[in-house]
Amino acid sequence: MAKIAPTASVADGAKLGADVVIGPYCVIGPEVTIGDGAQLVSHVSIQGITEIGAGAKIQPFSSLGSPPQSVHYKGEASRLIVGRNADIREGVTMNTGTAGGRMETRVGDNCMFMVGAHVGHDCIVGNNVIFANNATLGGHAEIGDFTFIGGLGAVHQNARVGEQAILGGCAGIRHDVIPFGATDARGNLGGLNLVGLKRRGFSRDTIHKLRAAYREIFFGSGALAERVEAVAQAYAGDPAVEKVVTFIRGAGKRRLNTPTTRHEGE
Repeated sequence: MAKIAPTASVADGAKLGADVVIGPYCVIGPEVTIGDGAQLVSHVSIQGITEIGAGAKIQPFSSLGSPPQSVHYKGEASRLIVGRNADIREGVTMNTGTAGGRMETRVGDNCMFMVGAHVGHDCIVGNNVIFANNATLGGHAEIGDFTFIGGLGAVHQNARVGEQAILGGCAGIRHDVIPFGATDARGNLGGLNLVGLKRRGFSRDTIHKLRAAYREIFFGSGALAERVEAVAQAYAGDPAVEKVVTFIRGAGKRRLNTPTTRHEGE
């Protein structure tokens, strides 16, 4: 049974799972679904067609499921879906989708959003992603699993960030970042997320192959497309390198983020 504070407002039609806690001054719309064991601490607004997964904890002044910040939005019945065990800190905002996009904004499981983070309309955020304070996604951005976005970092609309990348604090990401990539505070690709790879248990052999493939893709001879195909053949069967190749082959609306200089160790 849900526990609802006397000062909270829960509209008729809202669906609350078992053991949900709705704290003081929260406002829940009629088309909201909140999973088992979720906790809204206080002053949380959840509107629109929004699903919050089980085990979420949402801190004060967060606003989820609000209309897209898009001049093209005409009130269409789009959605926001947030996965299980979300840790959503103070002042986080997430918008629903648009007819010009997926009609859906989706956030995976086990994600953490620190103070003031923002997920724009039609974005896809993978599992186990961390947004540091005030990290922001423009509309239609895609963020892979286990990615970390540094404080005050911003990802341009339509940009893609591959899994297990790390984006530097204050970085402005205008172009696609490869899986396992690391950017500096200016948003330039500066190598691989070696610390993250080691922490997640990647073998020395896999890391060695990724570093070699990185050098060949970005610093080898010939056109980029030729270098990518050469790496695909040379490292066929290696799952990590194949993810990088597949990401580059699947080019989106933004161009590929490439290193401006060759960094030591890469």
